[in-house]
Amino acid sequence: MRLSAVDNLKVVLVAWVIGGHALLGYAAIGGWPYDEVNEVTFHPGVETVLAALIGPSGLFFMGTFYFMAGIFTPGSIVRKGRQRFVADRLVRLGVPWVVSAVVVWPTFVWIAYRGAGRNVSWWQAFTQRDPLLDSGSLWFVGVLLIFSVALAFAPPMKERAITGRTAFGTTMVVAGTTFLTRLVFPARSGQIGDLHLWWWPQCLGMFLLGAVGGLRLAQRVPDDLYRTSRNVVIATIAVLPVAAALLGALDLAANAEPFLGGWRWQAAALALVEGMLVVAGSLWLVGLAQRRLTGQGPFAEGLARSAYVAFVVQGPVLLSLATAMRPFDLPAEVKAPVVGAGAVAVSFAIGWVVTSRRGASARSS
Repeated sequence: MRLSAVDNLKVVLVAWVIGGHALLGYAAIGGWPYDEVNEVTFHPGVETVLAALIGPSGLFFMGTFYFMAGIFTPGSIVRKGRQRFVADRLVRLGVPWVVSAVVVWPTFVWIAYRGAGRNVSWWQAFTQRDPLLDSGSLWFVGVLLIFSVALAFAPPMKERAITGRTAFGTTMVVAGTTFLTRLVFPARSGQIGDLHLWWWPQCLGMFLLGAVGGLRLAQRVPDDLYRTSRNVVIATIAVLPVAAALLGALDLAANAEPFLGGWRWQAAALALVEGMLVVAGSLWLVGLAQRRLTGQGPFAEGLARSAYVAFVVQGPVLLSLATAMRPFDLPAEVKAPVVGAGAVAVSFAIGWVVTSRRGASARSS
């Protein structure tokens, strides 16, 4: 079952993620592999402004992807049956992850290293980076594969209405388990396979919340829940820059460490903010799409069809464009948006071509 609002939101989120990765490649705080070799970085003041305007979305957008995946997973299991569902997920999610981790990602990281003048071999790029078996942005599909297969073998979940009490309870559980998880796996730490274990409470919590809410939630987030979620997100994002200024944490690269994990009030505060933003933000974004992003037509359908492929290919595209821009004597404030816009266009163009050919092949067979 396809819903135009959710499809359109998926397109926006994929484009946003690609653009965000382009910015992180030129940020002092890092967060995207090009920051290991970047030739220029943002002015600290510009980076602070970008963090205030765009940074909060990084705390919950991936959780929103898992939320939307969870909404449709139980129905897919019922329609296909457990065996066919698992086989389908192994092909759709598992194969891209393996190909990226073993071939594609180390190859393009190696290209970026060589473009920066580093004398490293492909084998070094594959074996000596932390974490081992890094798959770039496709860590998302590897973790989603684990969650999906686990849900397929779990007892069936009963769909029910998501209320304000449910949202609040999920927020507290996500925040609490995030804090506890980061005692062992600090934020931005690496594990074999780049599993992002420090983000699992958010991702799994939203995946399960989507599975419980089901298609009823995908069709309409209740008005009162939508308004409350919107207000929570706006208030939280408005308070964050003020709180950062009062705490003297405006230099992100220098002040981030206490927030990443451990028995620190900063880590607890960040976990709470993440919990609030991911639950309220996911509900608000889905509700907003249902009310504002309902457009249909061949172009919108083509973009929606292309979104998954665009997400899969974004890493190589971003690294290639950043490496190609390297010789130009331009500031990061120019290079980052050019790379981001170019990567969004190229990634979706590749997705359009791939999915159009697949559709034509299916119709002819």
